[in-house]
Amino acid sequence: MDVTGSMRMICFKQDWRSRSKIQVLQYVFLKWKLAFLVGLLTGLIATLINLAVENISGYKLLLVSGFLEQERFMMGLIVLTGANFLLTLSSTVLVVFFAPTAAGPGIPEIKAYLNGIDTPNMYGLPTLLVKIFGSIGAVSAGLDLGKEGPLVHIGACIASLLGQGGTEKHRVKWRWYRYMNNDRDRRDLITCGSSSGVCAAFRSPVGGVLFALEEVATWWRSALLWRTFFSTAVVVVVLRTVIEYCSSGECGLFGRGGLIMFDVSNVIVHYHLMDIIPVTLIGLIGGVLGSLYNYALHKVLRLYNLINERGKLAKILLSLTVSVFTSVCMYGLPFLVSCTECDPSLSNFDCSTTGRTGNYKRFNCPKGYYNDLASLLFSTNDDAVRNIFSTNTPGEFRPITLVIYFVLYCILGLFTFGIAVPSGLFLPIILIGSAYGRLLGIAMGSYTKIDRGLYAVLGAASLMAGSMRMTVSLCVIFLELTNNLLLLPITMLVLLIAKSVGDCFNLSIYEIILDLKGLPFLDANPEPWMRNITVGELADVKPPVVSLRGVEKVSRIVDVLKNTTHNGFPVIDDHTTIPTRGNIKARELHGLILRAHLVAVLKKKWFLEQPRRTEEWEVREKFTWVELAERDLNFEQVAIEKHEMGMYVDLHPFTNKTPYTVIEDMSAAKAMVLFRQVALRHMLIVPKYQGDGIYPVIGILTRQDLRAHNIQSVFPHIARAKGREKQK
Repeated sequence: MDVTGSMRMICFKQDWRSRSKIQVLQYVFLKWKLAFLVGLLTGLIATLINLAVENISGYKLLLVSGFLEQERFMMGLIVLTGANFLLTLSSTVLVVFFAPTAAGPGIPEIKAYLNGIDTPNMYGLPTLLVKIFGSIGAVSAGLDLGKEGPLVHIGACIASLLGQGGTEKHRVKWRWYRYMNNDRDRRDLITCGSSSGVCAAFRSPVGGVLFALEEVATWWRSALLWRTFFSTAVVVVVLRTVIEYCSSGECGLFGRGGLIMFDVSNVIVHYHLMDIIPVTLIGLIGGVLGSLYNYALHKVLRLYNLINERGKLAKILLSLTVSVFTSVCMYGLPFLVSCTECDPSLSNFDCSTTGRTGNYKRFNCPKGYYNDLASLLFSTNDDAVRNIFSTNTPGEFRPITLVIYFVLYCILGLFTFGIAVPSGLFLPIILIGSAYGRLLGIAMGSYTKIDRGLYAVLGAASLMAGSMRMTVSLCVIFLELTNNLLLLPITMLVLLIAKSVGDCFNLSIYEIILDLKGLPFLDANPEPWMRNITVGELADVKPPVVSLRGVEKVSRIVDVLKNTTHNGFPVIDDHTTIPTRGNIKARELHGLILRAHLVAVLKKKWFLEQPRRTEEWEVREKFTWVELAERDLNFEQVAIEKHEMGMYVDLHPFTNKTPYTVIEDMSAAKAMVLFRQVALRHMLIVPKYQGDGIYPVIGILTRQDLRAHNIQSVFPHIARAKGREKQK
C-alpha cells in the first residue's frame, strides 16, 4: 500500500475541490453504511456457520450414540471415523483446488496487510466462500481447531469486497462509490471486519474492538474506534436475535449456547491473599507452556511446509491422516477410563446423557454412571468448553482424565494446525489451558476458595497469553465470556505474568507464522543495534538507484519497466533554475513516481512529439484520479509502436512532489519507526551535502531493506556481535 503515492496529484486535488457538501456527507455516510453492512453480514454468516456446525456435529454424535446404546462399538467407530473422513475431505478439497489462501486462520495475513504488506488473493470471493464452507466441514469433523480465526478472516473478506464494490470481474461502478477507492478506507474497513469476526466468535463486542487495536491494526484513529465498535454492536444484535429465535427449538440442535458462552454471573467468586500463589503459578505455567507450544508448532509447521510442497495429493493425504487419528483417539480413549457413579443429588435427566448437550456423557457406561473423558471428547468443541469450565462440579473430572485430555489435545493441537483446512488457534489453546488449570484447582484442594471451573478459565487465559502474547483484549474477551467482573483482578494478574514469561523465550505464535510465510512485517520496536547503522550504509550495499527525468523518452520508460521490478522511481530535473538564486541552475528532486502510474501513462498513450511541460487542464482532460488509483495495471498488456519510442512523456503531473526523505546520516532504527508509523512504501535517501556534481538522491529504502533479518544478512559482523552478546 502507498499512502504517499499519487494522492497529491493534480487529478486527485481537482476531484476533492469539486466536491460539494452533499458529496462529502455522502462519503461519510457511505463509510458508516459499509461498517453496518460488515457487521450485519459477518453476524449472519457466523450464525450460518454455528447452525451448520452444531447440527452436523450433533446429529453425527446422536447417530454414533445409538450404536453405543446397542453396544455395537465397532460400528460406532466406523460411522464416526467415516463421517469425519468425508467432512475433512470436502473441506480440504475446497481449499486445495479452489482457494489455497483459505487455509489456516488468516489472522497473520490480515495483520500483515494492515501493516502495509500486499497479500494477493487473500480477500476475494473464492476465498470467502471456501472459508465459510471449509470451516463448517473442518469443525464439524471434530478436528482440534476452532472457527474463531476463520471468522476473523471472513469478516475481513466481507469488508474488502464491500470496500471495492464487489469482485474484480463484477464490481459496482456507481459514481459515489469511487470515493472508497483508496487504501486508507479499505484498510479501515478490513479492521472493522476483523473486529466483527472476533465478536462473532466469542460474542464479545468490546473484546473484538480491543483485539483489532492490540493485535492486528498497525495504525489507529479515534474515528476508526467508533466504526469498529459500531460494527461489533451490529454483530451482537444479529447474534442475540438469532439465539432468541433458536431457543424455541426452531434451529435443530442449535440454540443452547446463548450469547455468553460460559455464564458464571451467578457464581460468587471468593479469593484471599493466599490464592495469589496458585494464580501466580497458573500464569507462570501458561507462559512456559505457551512458549513451548509456539516452539513445537514452529517445528511442525516447517515439516508441514516440506510435505505440502510435494503437491495437492500430499496436502489431502496429510489432512485425512490427521482426521483418522483424531477420530480414533476421541472414540477409543474413553474406553480406557473407568465409569464414574453419578452424584445422587442429580436427576437421571441431568446425569448420564447419551446425546445432545450435557456435562455427563454416559457413553459405554451403565445407567446411573457416566464417562468423564467422553464428556470432553465425545462432544462438540463448544460443549467441551462449557463442560470443562463448569462450576460447582468439584468431582466431575478425575485427575487422570484431565491428564489424558491435556496430553491428547497438546498432540492434536500441534499436528492439526497447518493442514490444508480453515482453522483457528483460539479453541485448541483454550481447551489445553483449561485442562491444566482445572488440574491445579484439584491439586490445591481445600487450600483455595476459588471454584475449579474458574481455575479452568484462568488456565485457558494464561495459555492464550503465553502463546499469543495478548493481554487487554484477552482480559475483556474472558470477562464478556464469563459475565463476572469479580474475575477481573486475578485474570489481569494471570495474563500479565503469562505474557511476561512467554516474552522471555520466543515470539508470539502469529509472529512465528508471519516469519514462516516470509511476510516482511515491521515490528513496532526496532532492534537496539539498528541505531548503529545509518540509512546511507544501507544504500551503499544496494544497486544504484534508477531514476527518470521530468520529461522522459518513451523508450527510456519502457526500458526501465522491462529491466527492473521496482515500484517507485525518483524523478530528477536537470538544469532547473532556483527561484531565489537568480539564474543559478541545479538538479532538482521533483518527487517520486509509481510504476503503476508509468504503466497507466503508456496504456493511455499520452505522448508528446516534443519535450515540454504540460498544463493542468491537459492532464485533467485525459485522466481521472480513479484511473490512476488502479493498482492492477500490467506492463505486459501495454503495446508500444516502434514510432512511439522516440516520443516523450511529461511525468511531472503524475509525480508525488512531497515524498518522505531522510538524510543519509539518519539511523536505521529511526527510519524504520518513521516508515512504519506513516505507512510508507518508499523512502528516499538524500545526501547530507548539496552542491555541483552531487546527485540529489542516494537511494530508496523499502520495507525489505529495514527488516532486521535482511540487515544482518548484508552486515554479517552485526550478526556475529549479536551472537557474542548472547553467549555472554
